[in-house]
Amino acid sequence: EVQLVESGGGLVQPGGSLRLSCAASGFTFGSYAMSWVRQVPGKGLEWVSIINSSGGSTSYADSVKGRFTISRDNAKNTLYLQMNSLKSEDAAVYYCAKDAGGWAFDYWGQGTQVTVSS
Repeated sequence: EVQLVESGGGLVQPGGSLRLSCAASGFTFGSYAMSWVRQVPGKGLEWVSIINSSGGSTSYADSVKGRFTISRDNAKNTLYLQMNSLKSEDAAVYYCAKDAGGWAFDYWGQGTQVTVSS
C-alpha cells in the first residue's frame, strides 16, 4: 500500500522558514519523480515544485522560485521542501504527490497546514 505522510507544517511569521517532509512507503521511492502541491481553502490546487527520481533535476512555480528548495533522500524514502522568506500568500495545505507521468499524480499525502501570520 502506497503511503505518503507529510509533516513539518505549522505557524510561522512572514519572512520565516519551515521545512516540510514527506515520508514515503509502499513503492520504490527512488524510481519516481515527486511533487509538492498546495491548496488554499476554497481555492484550486497549485503545483509548487517537482524533483526527478534521482534528485538531479528540479523545477519550481514562479511564485516560489528562489525561496523554496525541493530535495529528496532516496535512502530514507523522504521528500523535503525547504521554505524560506515565507509570505502570507504561501499559507496553504501542502501535499506531496507521487508522479504518474504527464503531469499527473496517482498518490497524495494527507497534507500539512502552513500558516503564515504575524
